Amino acid sequence: MKILGNNVMIKENTVILGTQWGDEGKGKIVDFLAKNVDYVIRYQGGHNAGHTLVINEQKIVLRVIPSGILHNNVTAIIANGVVLSPIHLINEIDMLKKHDYHVKNRVIVSKSCHLIFSYHIAMDIAREKRRGKSSIGTTQCGIGPAYEDKVARRGLRVGDLQDWSLFSFQIKENIDYYNYQLENFYHVESVDYNKVLNGIFKVKDAILKMSKDISEFFERFVNDKKIIIFEGAQGTLLDIDHGTYPYVTSSNSISSSACTGSGIGLSNIKSVFGVAKSYLTRVGNGPFPTEIFGSLNSHICTKGNEFGSATGRKRRIGWLDSILLKRSININSISKLCLTKLDVLDDLKEIKICIGYKNTKNPNLNNKIPFCQDDWQSVEPIYEVIEGWNNKTSGLTDFCKLPILAQKFILRVEEILDVPINIISTGPDRNQTIIRNL
Repeated sequence: MKILGNNVMIKENTVILGTQWGDEGKGKIVDFLAKNVDYVIRYQGGHNAGHTLVINEQKIVLRVIPSGILHNNVTAIIANGVVLSPIHLINEIDMLKKHDYHVKNRVIVSKSCHLIFSYHIAMDIAREKRRGKSSIGTTQCGIGPAYEDKVARRGLRVGDLQDWSLFSFQIKENIDYYNYQLENFYHVESVDYNKVLNGIFKVKDAILKMSKDISEFFERFVNDKKIIIFEGAQGTLLDIDHGTYPYVTSSNSISSSACTGSGIGLSNIKSVFGVAKSYLTRVGNGPFPTEIFGSLNSHICTKGNEFGSATGRKRRIGWLDSILLKRSININSISKLCLTKLDVLDDLKEIKICIGYKNTKNPNLNNKIPFCQDDWQSVEPIYEVIEGWNNKTSGLTDFCKLPILAQKFILRVEEILDVPINIISTGPDRNQTIIRNL
């Protein structure tokens, strides 16, 4: 990376991803770093992700289009690892047009992207309702059922829209399959075939016009030395294999999935940039050892605007957990960190960092991340208490101008994690950012 003033020039292909349970502020960081790159690629997830960008106080939420799209030089690619709601993509392009961003010619969709339909959403909702108090807490966007179809080899892809006759037959087979379960097991209303087909037909041509065989691009990208950001969705702790299963998403959200989710070779990705909040949040159910309750929860939630950008749900709040963060750093081979939402902590008298786990049932499991759900119940966080700075950091762009105690907090987190914190976000706007030691 190269610094020009307060701008960072990415000089190599870089993965930017979340290190926690999502909502770390990845969208802002991708937008901030994408100024000089050629392509930004989404490689997993779907429109369950909400990446919030604030440019000159104008708020834009992107749920499927990569966050670099607001830069006119950037081409956004939705790669094969994404499950795509075609209707949502068209709506998002229209939304950007209303904000005076004309992006249709700069969005490319992989022909291999699996598609999300209303029967996936109906199944997602029915399953969550049936689980009751044991629900996963999904966004009910149909993501899980769409990935399920992909693995079961009955999924329909963007490229399948080219043969409308065959597509119409295949989607009828799928709707019959889903309706049988919806009616006979979940006892809910079935999905209407004609309604689904007509909805897709309206956007079919627009989607196909954006679609390409992405694998053909990568050889040219490499030969022409194009610079690419790979943008992760959700967060490492929600990864289907490495997260807090079963309270996870349905895709691999770690750095190595940038390769399988896009088709680029391992050797062409040069660095991994992790994004972490200064505290911790989680949407939905699942273990959360450092969770905060009461008035402090309400204060942080309100000041940090901790409501899901995709769902509007209130996020759970907790202290920074270095045990989980170290796991994320190792899994992803993270060499640089960005710490976001520092300003949310401005008026706290003390700030806690979890530096260890005490297992109340089995001391042999101290400082270890539990495997079984029951074991999480026995985890007690061990905290290091940091004195709060009780001073404004919002909008600051120079590390040296931060309150001394805020600097000490950042340096202590860096010391615990043994990874440099190179970018610090002090507010939602693109320009409310500190670059440090890059």
